[in-house]
Amino acid sequence: MICNIDAKGRRFRLMSGIACLIIGLATAAMAIIFQYMTAPLVFTGVTVALCGGFQIFEGLKGWCVLRAMGIKTRL
Repeated sequence: MICNIDAKGRRFRLMSGIACLIIGLATAAMAIIFQYMTAPLVFTGVTVALCGGFQIFEGLKGWCVLRAMGIKTRL
């Protein structure tokens, strides 16, 4: 993987990835704890957490999957 984002993009992906990871894990945990619409909320929480984990990976490696496919991004 070739680095295709700059420091500003890396920082943005790291911060948004950490936020998504925390929100996803909190959503899944609250759904399990309070037994409210458990299956859909747990699925949503885990999906958001996985997306956050991938954003953190992109930020650490300096690589963006969208840019690798030829799509221009702002950051």
